Amino acid sequence: MFTGIIEGLGSVVGMRPSGLGRRLTIDTDFDLGDTKIGDSLSVSGACLTAVIVEARRFQADVSPETLDRTTFVKTKVGDRVNIERALMLTGRLDGHLVSGHVDCIGTIKERKPVGNATVIAIEVPPSLSPYIIEKGSIAVDGISLTVNHRTRTHFHVSVIPHTGILTTIGHKQVGEQVNIETDMIGKYVERFLSHYQNKTEETGESSIDMDLLTKTGFLNSGP
Repeated sequence: MFTGIIEGLGSVVGMRPSGLGRRLTIDTDFDLGDTKIGDSLSVSGACLTAVIVEARRFQADVSPETLDRTTFVKTKVGDRVNIERALMLTGRLDGHLVSGHVDCIGTIKERKPVGNATVIAIEVPPSLSPYIIEKGSIAVDGISLTVNHRTRTHFHVSVIPHTGILTTIGHKQVGEQVNIETDMIGKYVERFLSHYQNKTEETGESSIDMDLLTKTGFLNSGP
């Protein structure tokens, strides 16, 4: 589990086939500290497992599924990536809950300065639209950002100078692709409600009532 608050940047310094996937070697701009083999790291939004760890270098395998879902299919040696180590339960949750399971690849369609920020428009598949809400959270290449505005096929985020300098988003240009992960809470709520929606369609009567919402924690049963 991650927060979307990037710890630092890294550079892809090695890449080779690994079965149907790939093995990446990444040099980080910061010391990996107590990171050990088997730990999870978010690499530009994708959760990868460290299989070799050195002071400022680690290796991780990218599965065929991850290649299909992320921009890693186009990654090359020299590319810069965002790095975040897994959230510690004793730490602060400064961004939002990010699983590192990328939903899709988005494409940057526009960049424009607005005040001290840069507003970026990103195109995504229409099927992702229900999970993106205005003023909600979204992870773009692993960065926790707030949705300013959304349509069926696009959403806009504001990137402040601090974020632009410390992450790759400040250097991404129109036409480049990014990894997108929507807020996981919305997915679970939809899955929960769809179960009862299916029951409604079978019986013709709604199975969602005040008692159900109270029992499942959506309503407070106290005074």
